[in-house]
Amino acid sequence: MSIMKTGVKIAGLSALIAGTALPLMAQEAAAEAAPAVNNAFIFNTLLFLIGGFLVFWMAAGFAMLEAGLVRAKNVTMQLTKNIALFAIACIMYWLVGYNLMYPGDGWTIAGYIGAFSTASIQGDIAADAAYATGSDFFFQLMFCATTASIVSGTLAERIKLWPFLIFTVVLTGFLYPIEASWQWGGGWLSEAGFSDFAGSTLVHATGGFAALAGAIILGPRLGKFSKDGRVNPMPGSNLALATLGTFVLWLGWFGFNGASQLALGTEADANAVAIIFANTNMAAAGGAVSAMILTQVLYKKIDLTMLLNGALAGLVAITAGPLDPTLFGALWIGAIGGIIAVVVVPMLDKLKIDDVVGAIPVHLVAGFWGTMAVPFYTEGANFGTQLLGFVAIGVFMLVASSVVWFVLKATMGLRPSEEDEVLGLDKAELGLEAYPEFKA
Repeated sequence: MSIMKTGVKIAGLSALIAGTALPLMAQEAAAEAAPAVNNAFIFNTLLFLIGGFLVFWMAAGFAMLEAGLVRAKNVTMQLTKNIALFAIACIMYWLVGYNLMYPGDGWTIAGYIGAFSTASIQGDIAADAAYATGSDFFFQLMFCATTASIVSGTLAERIKLWPFLIFTVVLTGFLYPIEASWQWGGGWLSEAGFSDFAGSTLVHATGGFAALAGAIILGPRLGKFSKDGRVNPMPGSNLALATLGTFVLWLGWFGFNGASQLALGTEADANAVAIIFANTNMAAAGGAVSAMILTQVLYKKIDLTMLLNGALAGLVAITAGPLDPTLFGALWIGAIGGIIAVVVVPMLDKLKIDDVVGAIPVHLVAGFWGTMAVPFYTEGANFGTQLLGFVAIGVFMLVASSVVWFVLKATMGLRPSEEDEVLGLDKAELGLEAYPEFKA
């Protein structure tokens, strides 16, 4: 009886093994027949998407920073402008901006102006595609919106809502894409050898130039400068919000710079992204510490607003070349950015240029420094070409922005009435206060 049972067990086991082997063989055959998975495509696309939503979060950072640095009677206006400008940028970059910035072979004027057409992210995936088109559109859109956010802070508290939003339409749909195409779209600056990894000039200084033109044409806030030349401080409403906004921007910058590597499909790309993250963080730290020390030396007290802007200036400075420097290199590049943030503010005051949040020192001047610092570490970059690129973009943005601002001033006016400005734009234009229980 035991022999019979053993035979039955052996026969059953043999059948089980045979039954298991058949599905495994079928799976192996199916795997051999299936097309190979393009892992580089997947990781590159993922880098764009993660970087994109980190840069998207910078929109919240700008909103919080500006809300904290304006007076209480204008907080709602700044929040409204920031969410509205982001929405407008999304639509305008789709309508014309993306294809204008990346024209491929479709240049209207070769190397200078691309083709005007609506962006499409649909269609089949090409066999040799490096990433999903939709991920690239999403990522690049965030840079476009960032440029407009820079302008918002500088002109705070004395510009009407609709003229600002119309300027945003022009900036995000046309001006930013045109100048960015000169480098990132394969235009004439790219051919000349200009180097701007993630946009110290193409994004930050561009926004700074547009803001500078607007600030000059708009003029300062009422009461900012006395007739005898004194500068009257106008403290912000909430330094806790401003500090939160700075930390949010610092976080978003890892996506801003890190995803600008544009690839994560190899070990070398992954290593590059890690280096960029570390250098970006070190530059911010250098900018914050240098600004903190300098304000202590100059004013005998640490100025928190300068410390915040010092960190941001360090971030802007490293953005043009975050991959090649050592950690020490990132530290001193960022530290000089922090010094710029402190030194340039009183210079603007002497010129009677009213920059509410310090965006011109942080984004324009520190952007210039970061652009010119690239040749210290990046092989093939030279100071002459870097200066050429900065000046060309600066002239284009100053002239084009000024034309738009002057047209808006002549047709619909830029400033509210003196009565409305004194009352505050929250009540005068929106009828909604951020802090209804407090006086401005």
